[in-house]
Amino acid sequence: MSLAESRPVRGGSAKGRPRSEAVERAIVEGVVKLLEEGVPLAELSIERIARTAGVGKATIYRRWSGKEELFADVVRAAEPPEPELPGTSMRDDLVAVMEHARRRGLMTRSSVLLHNVYAQMKSSPKIWAAYHATVVEPRRRLQVEILRRGQRTGELRADVDVELMNDLFVGPMLLRTVMRPDADLPEGLSELLVDTVLEGLRPVSSPSVRSSSVSSPSASSSSVSSAPP
Repeated sequence: MSLAESRPVRGGSAKGRPRSEAVERAIVEGVVKLLEEGVPLAELSIERIARTAGVGKATIYRRWSGKEELFADVVRAAEPPEPELPGTSMRDDLVAVMEHARRRGLMTRSSVLLHNVYAQMKSSPKIWAAYHATVVEPRRRLQVEILRRGQRTGELRADVDVELMNDLFVGPMLLRTVMRPDADLPEGLSELLVDTVLEGLRPVSSPSVRSSSVSSPSASSSSVSSAPP
């Protein structure tokens, strides 16, 4: 399956006339064709994309405010579809999110075109900002909301910082998919990652356990001070 065929893109809001999926597909395929021919992102223009796709510039601008948003959607079209959360528990929802990240990492490794596009995208602040705003940030908000729901249902300690906890879940997967391209991304990694982190974040079952652990240092100190020199 090619990058353009992987899934429909999310275009900008059309004003006054309905969007045509066929037209959007032609535009995305036009961008992909140019990229496959080796045209750098920096050298792509709306005019060139329109000529390749066989549409007018106005057709593109009705769907995207500029090439930055268009490129962000082209890349997102190549990624696995956003996960459907089972909603059965915080743990299951987190596993679904991490599995999406794992599959995305595998897809990036297997697609030379996608790998090159990511590299070029990061060198363009405008394109990277558009991708971050339309793809990365919504995912982060979803993950944080999953953790907040876990706090409300008692699956996660109420005193933890959910933003920091989100980093603890996402960080290891990002490390393996982005910074360590040689690292394994095996089946079951998502479950292992989530369960390992959750082991230390579940609510304390008994307050007495915490109070006894807190009081033990003073007790130890007392016994030390009373010991003969």
